[in-house]
Amino acid sequence: MRERIRFGANYWKLFTASLISNTGDGMGLIAYPWLASAVTRNPLLIGLVSLANRLPWLVFSLPAGVITDRVDRRVTMVVCDTLRAGLTVVVALVVLAARGSLPGVDQLDSVHTTRPAIYAVLLIATLLLGMAEVLRDNCGQTIMPSLVDTSLLERANGRMWSAELVANTFVGPVVGSFLLSITFALPFLFDAGSFAVAAGLVFLIAGQFRAPRAESEQRQPWQRELKEGVRWLRGHSLLWPMAIILGFLNAIGMMTAATFVLFGQEVLGTSARTFAFLTTGGAIGGIVGSLAAPRVSQAIGAGPSLALTMVGGAVGAAALALTSSWPVAWLAFGIEAGLGSMWNVITVSLRQAIIPDHLLGRVNSVYRFLAWGMMPIGSLVGGLVVATADTFTSREMALRLPYVLAVVGNLILLAFGTRRLTTARIDAARAAGKVEVPAAV
Repeated sequence: MRERIRFGANYWKLFTASLISNTGDGMGLIAYPWLASAVTRNPLLIGLVSLANRLPWLVFSLPAGVITDRVDRRVTMVVCDTLRAGLTVVVALVVLAARGSLPGVDQLDSVHTTRPAIYAVLLIATLLLGMAEVLRDNCGQTIMPSLVDTSLLERANGRMWSAELVANTFVGPVVGSFLLSITFALPFLFDAGSFAVAAGLVFLIAGQFRAPRAESEQRQPWQRELKEGVRWLRGHSLLWPMAIILGFLNAIGMMTAATFVLFGQEVLGTSARTFAFLTTGGAIGGIVGSLAAPRVSQAIGAGPSLALTMVGGAVGAAALALTSSWPVAWLAFGIEAGLGSMWNVITVSLRQAIIPDHLLGRVNSVYRFLAWGMMPIGSLVGGLVVATADTFTSREMALRLPYVLAVVGNLILLAFGTRRLTTARIDAARAAGKVEVPAAV
């Protein structure tokens, strides 16, 4: 009889908190872009909303890593989720106050002018929510090795990722689209509630979760501590190229996502509910990919498993560049999400297993600075590509162009990555464990 794996009560509190908050985030996935497209039809302005959400990964990731290694990570997560709840309430109240000037949820083609006041609130709130998310997520990843044994990290992360995907890309958007059909403000109110509940659950996790520090060790200036994290990652022959490759993969993804709400409305002809249903393809693929990641990695090796992510990105982007059918888009999202989830489970677990705990917050933040900091750049590029192409070609061709560029980008990264992210190098790094990388680089 197969032995039951026990992760512990603290893990399940974190798991449940993530499940609930990601359900709220899933509502936001439909509510925020739909609200943006209700106040402007300008692809560049819509791209700027996406940029504002991801810009903190570029400008705040590194300080967030130093903060993570200096504070109690559990308490910081509680504070961040509480702040996110408050900010989302503000957005909901603004939307409620402006409900008379907003078009119907499925009447967005009546939008001819930008509503600057609502747009400004949306832009600022999105930026602040992104900053809280950076710190909260960095703490969430660095707290995991304190809750789960190293040998169980891949399974614990796999379960967490699959549950988050169900909530974020299946349950949340479907519920959000239903609430959106009632009134624009409802998804934001429910999203705020999810953050509040998540904060309460994380608060109930037992223990203190500060990075270990010798009693005789004096706290260094934050710039010096940050350099220590940069030096460690820069000196690691596997994690450094892995972070760079992921950065470009994320930039490509955000280049296409920045104006996807317009692509969905104008090319695929989706309503709010159909647009939300598109995310279920990603949910199903993501669940399969998250749960299958350990088995696939064991069967074909971690290197080929990571290469499949770039193959899936190219195939999915090619399908979207050519189709006007939302079911085809649904299938493409499933392929991309499934293979992308395998990347996340394998690489996050690897980082948690090999980065020394006293450096985990800083190194993780530098890694995510490279990997996620490219997202706002991708968002800006996506908006600019569509806005520029819109001046010399048809609107439809302009909205398809980012997907054509995404195919090319994924194939270039595939050629670059397969020589650097090999199974042998990944296995060697995992076997070495939490070792210190020499300071000289």
